[in-house]
Order: sequence, then C-alpha cells, then structure tokens
Amino acid sequence: MNLRDQWISNKPWEAWQDWTLLLIRVLSGLGMFALHGVRKWNRLFTSEGPIDFADPLFLGPEFTLYIAIFAEVICALLLVFGFRTRFVTLPLLATMLVIIFRVHWADPIADQETPILYLLSYLVLLVWGGGKYSVDHWFAKRTEQ
Repeated sequence: MNLRDQWISNKPWEAWQDWTLLLIRVLSGLGMFALHGVRKWNRLFTSEGPIDFADPLFLGPEFTLYIAIFAEVICALLLVFGFRTRFVTLPLLATMLVIIFRVHWADPIADQETPILYLLSYLVLLVWGGGKYSVDHWFAKRTEQ
C-alpha cells in the first residue's frame, strides 16, 4: 500500500483512536472531579444550616446538589477508568445541558465555554465508548473467552 492510500484509509488513525479516547476520558473525568465535583462534595459536608445551592430544575437545592455530586464525583471517576463509559456519560451530559441552558443561558459565551467543551467531550465518549484502554474493553475481552 502506498503512502497516499494509507492516508486515505483509516489505518493510521486507528492506533491513535484508543489513545485519544483515553486522553479525553482521563482529562475530562479528572477535570470534572477535581475542579467541580470536589468543591460540591466539600460544600455538602461543610455547610452549616440549610444548603445554599442553585436549583435550576426546582427539585430543591439539597437534592440538586446530590445529583450534581453523583455526576461530577462518582460518574467522573468511573469515566477516568472507562467503567460503563457510555452509561456514566449520560448524567454528565445532562448536567452540562442544565448548566448551559438553565444556569448560564443568559450569560456571555465565555461563561458557557467550559460546560460546552465538557459536553462535546462527553458526546465523543458516548458515541465512541471508552476505547481499548478502558475497564469496559477489559471486561469485554474476558467475557469473549
């Protein structure tokens, strides 16, 4: 196969696809956990009196905080390891959609940039899955044997 045919085919990119999915999973999962989830987790345990948290879905601030912690702590950590990748991206996607369309809708695009970038990375992982370097792939290989 000549060089031109290699670049037209998917072969050179197949090797990079799994590494790219790993990079997206780890960076978006750790970023969400460390920069957003830990802060919410701490707010839950250090709050004195009633919890003061945004309630864009009118479910109550405490319940909304629990949902955010589930997505941004538990799902984000599972995403890092690639465990049930497509499933754990759903709460993360929902959280980003709420942040974009309910919390920051009237704000400038600069305030929406971070949740939009997270949303796009979670969409990629929803479509492509965790890749070869994930717990999902390891489980799939074990069940084939």
